[in-house]
Amino acid sequence: MPLIHNLGFPRIGAQRELKFALESYWRGETNSHALEATAANLRTEHWQRQDTLDLVPVGDFSLYDQVLDMSFLLGNVPSRIRELEGDDLQAYFRLARGRAPQDSDTQSVAAGELTKWFDTNYHYIVPEFDQNTRFQLDVSRLLSQIIEARTQGHDAKPVILGPLSYLRLGKARDGSNKLDLLPQLLTVYNELFEALQASGIEWLQIDEPILATELEAHWQRAFTQSYHELRRGDIKLLLATYFGELQDNLILACELPVDGIHIDAINARSEVAKVIDWLPVHKVLSLGVIDGRNIWKADINALLDYLEPIHKRLGDRLWLAPSCSLLHVPVDLGNETTLESDVCSWLAFAVQKLAELTLLAHALENGRDEHQEALRNNAEALQSRRDSEKTSNPQVRAALLALRPEMSSRRSEFASRAALQQNQFNLPLFPTTSIGSFPQTIEIRRARKLFRENKLEQQEYEHFLQREIRHCLQQQESLGLDVLVHGEAERNDMVEYFSEHLQGYARSQYGWVQSYGSRCVKPPILYGDVARTQAITVPWAKYAQAQTAKPVKGMLTGPVTLLNWSFVRDDQPRSETCRQLALAVRDEVLDLEQAGISIIQIDEAALREGLPLRRSQWSNYLDWAVACFRLSANGVQDGTQIHTHMCYSEFNDIMEAIAAMDADVITIETSRSDMELLDAFDQFAYPNGIGPGVYDIHSPNIPHVDQIVRLMKKAALKIPAQRLWVNPDCGLKTRRWEEVAPALTNMVAAAHQLRASSL
Repeated sequence: MPLIHNLGFPRIGAQRELKFALESYWRGETNSHALEATAANLRTEHWQRQDTLDLVPVGDFSLYDQVLDMSFLLGNVPSRIRELEGDDLQAYFRLARGRAPQDSDTQSVAAGELTKWFDTNYHYIVPEFDQNTRFQLDVSRLLSQIIEARTQGHDAKPVILGPLSYLRLGKARDGSNKLDLLPQLLTVYNELFEALQASGIEWLQIDEPILATELEAHWQRAFTQSYHELRRGDIKLLLATYFGELQDNLILACELPVDGIHIDAINARSEVAKVIDWLPVHKVLSLGVIDGRNIWKADINALLDYLEPIHKRLGDRLWLAPSCSLLHVPVDLGNETTLESDVCSWLAFAVQKLAELTLLAHALENGRDEHQEALRNNAEALQSRRDSEKTSNPQVRAALLALRPEMSSRRSEFASRAALQQNQFNLPLFPTTSIGSFPQTIEIRRARKLFRENKLEQQEYEHFLQREIRHCLQQQESLGLDVLVHGEAERNDMVEYFSEHLQGYARSQYGWVQSYGSRCVKPPILYGDVARTQAITVPWAKYAQAQTAKPVKGMLTGPVTLLNWSFVRDDQPRSETCRQLALAVRDEVLDLEQAGISIIQIDEAALREGLPLRRSQWSNYLDWAVACFRLSANGVQDGTQIHTHMCYSEFNDIMEAIAAMDADVITIETSRSDMELLDAFDQFAYPNGIGPGVYDIHSPNIPHVDQIVRLMKKAALKIPAQRLWVNPDCGLKTRRWEEVAPALTNMVAAAHQLRASSL
């Protein structure tokens, strides 16, 4: 039977146990022993859920982020963190969040930069390098988890990030060449291999996901050199690639001196035959045949048709696995009780995906006859999805056919619009605003829960939300913000909330996925054509605007983000689904404008993460993604100001596409990267308004006035002050009012100081 294994399991817990343990620890309510006990219990549970596998992953569990874990394993901890007193756990959370639970404000430090993990919605802490970087192995945590797994009867396969991917994903702050660090880094990897060999490990999974990206010749040479220098002893290396095709790295990967290679057979199926032909006969081939990124049930019969000849050719050299770590999908579909039965039958979460993997392996070994019932059930579920009337809406498809090119363009150029809008709003220099959400307090979450459970009447719930909106507006007015928001108390999540009001979506109860640290999202399930049947945000926006003379932004999630942050149907092109979403958002934009809302923010936080991994394929995606945003936004009058927001991705290399969106104002993350985004403006003159984020909302640290002033003056060297806004990096829902109020007070004070110095 083919060996079956897993590249990684969701770590947050089926009921978000890790999230709650982390946040309790961060608040000082529990100690580190309680946190570690929860982590150990989760590891035990997760290994038990994987007990049908031949090898279980160890080291895939993390208290915050696996790349951050690798930095600590390699001893690559920035000096600003090392110099502070405290143990390793304190240092770990200081780098993740800027502060450990025991720290005072004077002990807060700059957190590590946070950015997207390839083209996923998972975020990692970017490794930091400079010419003085030194590595020092600390393998204690990984070894202890190996012992845990073995004690519980599991055959452990440690999972680590490979040396080339670790370097490539990091940043050299001083401009030094990262590859100059490779010799000493390989020394530490060799020490790691020696420690793992001494512990009795047979197989080690070493992830090199950058092999699915474009690599310059010197990076390709570094792969060959590095893997020939790694002394693995008796340990067998499984080189894991995922998320895309190898293309010009295919032969390189096949020829590296490793014992096996894992290929993402979902995204790189066209390359599998080439890999089989090129791979030396002594190496195993692991095929990722179960989609680790989406939740649709696999077609087991079709997979057997595909795999049977491969199995016949390779025999026990064939391994089977999910395409990538299951970190990107929810834990267990068995917990769902409210999903419609037909939709539920189309799905597979992590536990079900491993069951699919086991069925595949057994059917390949024993033949299909012994598994007729399971295979028949699988085929019937897939056919019911294909036949379902829920997936198609003729009216939506007719509306797409009726689109006209002029629907995607504003009536006038930005300069004309900007003059009209300034005359209308009369905003000061360096206008201040926030990104949208304000703290989701215990009271807000409790009221929402009671309402969902039918324990709170509709009218009472609406009155509660109105009180929250008034409170939020009063706070902003007292703080002195120039453009206000209503705070989004009615919203559970920026994507899930809209999915509840759009046809074509289903929502799970426990389909949580980790985004970063303790932050979890529950992506809705986009299974059919998307239609908006009534206004979604208009009543709340009208109510908010009626409470104040200052402009209140209407807050929407953009079509590309609704697409990329959902589990998206796989039976039509993503571009087609996105156009449907754009039409739905466009209807909401026009209704907001008709209701008197003159500033409308359409968030596209996920625009960049949809980019293909290879730059040569970017243009097609950016063309339709930007077109969808423009379709959603550009039906308004010139006096209506359109904002958009993007966060925690590398945007420097797509600034032309961002400019092509033609939003009047873009707010964008820059504080953790110290305004690194501004480097793009050395070659590209961004034409519209921009608010580079100056308050890192993913950290409990409160920014100081002089820090904000410094960042904005840095921005003013690249962008005219007349087009600069002052705002946080992102929404404030995860923060507490005790943090938000002083942070925004400092932000407003900084804006006043900037205005005075510009006179």
